[in-house]
Amino acid sequence: MEELAYFGKWSPANVEVRDEGLRKYINLEARLVPHTHGRHEHKRFRKSNVSILERFINRLLAPGLSRRKTGGRQTNVLSGQKLKTMNIVRKSFEIIYLQTGENPIQILVRAVENCAPREETTRISYGGIVYQQSVDVSPQRRVDLALKYLVEGCFRSSFNNLSSIEEIIANELILASREDAKSKAIKRKEEKERMALSVR
Repeated sequence: MEELAYFGKWSPANVEVRDEGLRKYINLEARLVPHTHGRHEHKRFRKSNVSILERFINRLLAPGLSRRKTGGRQTNVLSGQKLKTMNIVRKSFEIIYLQTGENPIQILVRAVENCAPREETTRISYGGIVYQQSVDVSPQRRVDLALKYLVEGCFRSSFNNLSSIEEIIANELILASREDAKSKAIKRKEEKERMALSVR
């Protein structure tokens, strides 16, 4: 049987997750269509079973999946919005491949690894006094924050920019995978870690 590949082109077989802490939480299982109908939603930590590509696509969706009422219950459907987002990501991957010659899935994984903060701050209230405390970030949250920063970086880069959304996403992923200071996601991660360092 032929091995499945993302969008029928990009195989996850040779993709390497370098960060030991994130290896368990970055799922590279390929599917014909990156859409699991939200089956992971109601169980804790089940989202780590969803492929990293689908999680990135879901993050790019502003309001999330549309819902359609069927037979008295609500079910997720593969909406036009998600299909449109999947096509945008597919075109972005084509641009990444043309610019770098590397597997775009590897670029996405490296970008997630580089944008995942290791330290952040939390509020602690003690005797009516509230102060910030530096804490380590769990691996699951590191992946969540990395995806959030990447999407925010794409969103911020789109202002006053004549490039298409596909080019903006491709550019942000490439910069983040190289740990380039021009990447808005990398800047956001460094800012978070700098704040944590200041209150350590």
